Amino acid sequence: MPADLAVIGLGHLGLPLAQAAVTAGISTVGYKTGPESGSLTPAELRRMLSGGFRTTANPAELGRVRTAVICAPTPRGADGTLDLTQVETAARTLAARLRPHTTVIMESAVPPGTTEDFLRPLLESGSGLRAGRDFHLAYSPSRADPGNRDVTPAGTPKVIGGLTPACTESAAAFYGRLTDKVVRARGPREAETVQVLETNFRHVNIALVNEMAVLCNDLGVDLWDVIRCAETKPFGFQAFRPGPGVGGHGIPQDLAGHSGRPLRMVELAQQVNSHMPQYVIQRAATLLNEHGKSARAARVLLLGVTYKADIADQQGSPAHEIAVRLMELGASVSYHDPHVPAWSVLGRPVPRADSLYEAAADADLTILLQQHRTYDLQGLSVKAQLLLDTRGATPTGAAHRL
Repeated sequence: MPADLAVIGLGHLGLPLAQAAVTAGISTVGYKTGPESGSLTPAELRRMLSGGFRTTANPAELGRVRTAVICAPTPRGADGTLDLTQVETAARTLAARLRPHTTVIMESAVPPGTTEDFLRPLLESGSGLRAGRDFHLAYSPSRADPGNRDVTPAGTPKVIGGLTPACTESAAAFYGRLTDKVVRARGPREAETVQVLETNFRHVNIALVNEMAVLCNDLGVDLWDVIRCAETKPFGFQAFRPGPGVGGHGIPQDLAGHSGRPLRMVELAQQVNSHMPQYVIQRAATLLNEHGKSARAARVLLLGVTYKADIADQQGSPAHEIAVRLMELGASVSYHDPHVPAWSVLGRPVPRADSLYEAAADADLTILLQQHRTYDLQGLSVKAQLLLDTRGATPTGAAHRL
């Protein structure tokens, strides 16, 4: 039986969408666009398969669905812009099988104008059909939040911008089966810019608290207590927390290449956030010095090497750069992460600690990079010789905080 929905791209965007669709009772087929990493657990994948989800390598199946959603990854290229290669591949593959009356939606992170100026010509030239007349075309920014158990697809409003009003309504009818609220944008460019604004909002605000972390350390102020107090304000404030860097798949965009006008706040935020791994190294070296040890030949244990707590995804995780810099200083680096059974840096495997408490007791310095819920931070703070907490997760006074 043909599926109703094809999800093209089974990475961090596509798998959560497919999961939501299967949960809603929509027959769904997944089509890979290239090497991709998702954030679903094996148990979640098993439930999807038992619910009828299946993957295919046969592009002919893309021509048998009512709705096709492009979720191909768009990593940052060598020139700093988003690489649309996998979006192009997905579009060409779909276009060759596209049937009239199909609804095509893109969720990939792209610069404003991509749906109309890049995707539309590919679909039209490859299919001989016309968007807005023969098939529906729309954009909807992905709002997946991997590992967040408090937010469900049904409770997360979906923004939709169609090429025509009819395109918007067709996409709205699809997403109305997944979520309790659909928000209609004026068009694809507005919907695409929603994604840009939401991503940049996160990066700019994390940069602010990262700068505050450096300042508060210099002043001897407990930033975590400052944030705890500030977030009691019922208006005009949203709490963000500092960390060793900013990981994840959401890439900040300054759009300078598209509008000729860079977003200076975004540029500055990128500079601040990209400096945080080096700041962690500085703090680590200082702590070791203060305790009569040198970074050279120091045994350093890294806890949590994923970009986010309680998931296995390492995309953009600052742990890699921190490990590299520690090795350059001559430190002996090991790691522990319940979600990462093996980890390599610079092509070399990093030793994995089997017994967490013994490893923390043996290490000259333990650095908490990610706060997985399985970590007993009170116990770790007792066992570790020296603990640097980059997440503010340990009890007050139990560790040195970022």
